[in-house]
Amino acid sequence: MIELLDITFWQNSIKDWLIALGVIAVAISLLGIIKKILTSRLSKISARTKTYLDDDLTEALKHTKGLFLFILSFYLGARFVDLPDRAETIINSITVIALFVQAGLWASVILNETLNRYRKKQLDENPASVTTISAIGFVGKLVLWSVVLLLALDNLGINVTALIAGLGVGGIAVALAVQNILGDLFAALSIVLDKPFTVGDFLIVDDFLGSVENVGLKTTRIRSLSGEQLVFSNSDLLKSRLRNYGRMYERRVVFNIGVTYQTPRGKLEKIPTILREAVEAQDKVRFDRAHFKEYGNFSLNFETVYYVLGPDYNLYMDIQQAVNLHIHERFEQESVEFAYPTQTLYVVHGNDAPQAGSGPASSQAQS
Repeated sequence: MIELLDITFWQNSIKDWLIALGVIAVAISLLGIIKKILTSRLSKISARTKTYLDDDLTEALKHTKGLFLFILSFYLGARFVDLPDRAETIINSITVIALFVQAGLWASVILNETLNRYRKKQLDENPASVTTISAIGFVGKLVLWSVVLLLALDNLGINVTALIAGLGVGGIAVALAVQNILGDLFAALSIVLDKPFTVGDFLIVDDFLGSVENVGLKTTRIRSLSGEQLVFSNSDLLKSRLRNYGRMYERRVVFNIGVTYQTPRGKLEKIPTILREAVEAQDKVRFDRAHFKEYGNFSLNFETVYYVLGPDYNLYMDIQQAVNLHIHERFEQESVEFAYPTQTLYVVHGNDAPQAGSGPASSQAQS
């Protein structure tokens, strides 16, 4: 039996081959057990913590391939036999490539988990950005597996420097050809990450206004008040001056009223109080001030400022209507007249022309 084990086969004794096979079998079993133990413990830890890192690591570990464990076990077993240099090089290259591929799978799983969490969150906040998130995931995976491929080719002894240079030149040419599309794509990425606006926000862009309906990879679509859809390229939209009423938490309201010059001073002193009462009688408002502002061309002008505690335009109009009706009622009670544009014309008869330095002898006023 001992003599049989000493028989040489491919530069190694049968005993050495059996030891290598035993190492491979033990390594496969141990690596499988270690994978199960680590997965189980990480799952228990992730259930007790609020961070997502351990969840991602657990999910990545679950995607450890059996083929990778076999190749790693085979590599360990090959350490116990003498192999030709070419066979040794092939085994080393296969093992390293398998390690790169498995690392790429782990990174891809973590990327997927991260994007899925962000996608679920955006479904509630900004559903239109899901398409952009998917595009980001595609680009991320493309870059990841491109790096894995280049590392694998470099490990096989292929000179990737020229390949990278060629890809760089080709990439520049492609980028120049589609620079507008790429500009809009990166603008979409900026909109998703920086969030200057989201779906549902009311925007004013130059002379256009409407609610955001969709944020795509190249364009953003806005529904105008008159019903038509406005389409903006993402890059042009970010270059414009945007007024986002969707981020308005309260609305500042300034309104003016004018009363006639014949209003007595005592009633003029009451008007700011009346204006204050009219505003404070409403819900969801914060009064700021009311003042006798100026002597106008045909009226005594009062200015009132208050805040509507909400962005809704209909709410603002309902409150302003109630304020106006309250003021009208109080002015009727106080016999205060609203001013309206008037012009007084003085007509002087020729025989009654005033002397220099004196006033008119008679006049007739018309309104």
